[in-house]
Amino acid sequence: MLETEENKLNELEQAHLDFISTVSHELRTPLTSIRGFADTLLSSYDRLTPEQREKFLKIIKEQSNRLINLVENLLTVSKMQSDKELMVFKTVDVKSFIESSVQIIKNQYQTHKYECRYQDNLPKILIDTDKFQQILINLLDNASKYSPENSTVIIDVSQDFTQNTLIIRVKDEGIGISKENIGKIFNKFSRIDSPLTRKIQGNGLGLYITKTLVEKMNGNISVQSSEKGSEFIITFKAANIEDSGLKKLKE
Repeated sequence: MLETEENKLNELEQAHLDFISTVSHELRTPLTSIRGFADTLLSSYDRLTPEQREKFLKIIKEQSNRLINLVENLLTVSKMQSDKELMVFKTVDVKSFIESSVQIIKNQYQTHKYECRYQDNLPKILIDTDKFQQILINLLDNASKYSPENSTVIIDVSQDFTQNTLIIRVKDEGIGISKENIGKIFNKFSRIDSPLTRKIQGNGLGLYITKTLVEKMNGNISVQSSEKGSEFIITFKAANIEDSGLKKLKE
């Protein structure tokens, strides 16, 4: 018994050390870029062309955004693990949330096309709206990030009448995910190692957060992939009259 407890403590300690090591690496990379280009601007400003100055400032901005995104993701993970993630459930129609999420992502990936497909008479679902939009933005960002410029991201929303569920599919035309990596992509700090993904910035937390939030809202997430692209599928139970009544009582 004592040996088993000691092994668990050792595993926890190792996991903690691995977490600190990974976070330190993820923080160091953008900070090094910011400091390097800021130093260059300060020491050689007069010798740089306007184009070079603009380029360096854009890199500083991009890396600052990367740093902010990492910190926000770490805070989200911390809240989820400490059970302090407060959720306020409401019965909603998902269409408006999908449309607004697409508009947000369009501003970042202006060469991509986004196509929304909706089945008629879709049911409402019981969700936390802020967390739901975070899920949508994470999936759309992931689909856009790992697919080529001028490609199309498809958001397909339908109902499974036999299971009484709403199904949202986010499909890209990207690099695909190998069978051996599909089981790893929802792990914390997991990133597929390939020549293509090494060129794309990321911290390996987006899909972990997405899966955790989906499951906290009693949903399910899965992925299908081939060399023609990947499709992420999330399902939620359709809301019913009892859900709406319970929501009102809680409010």
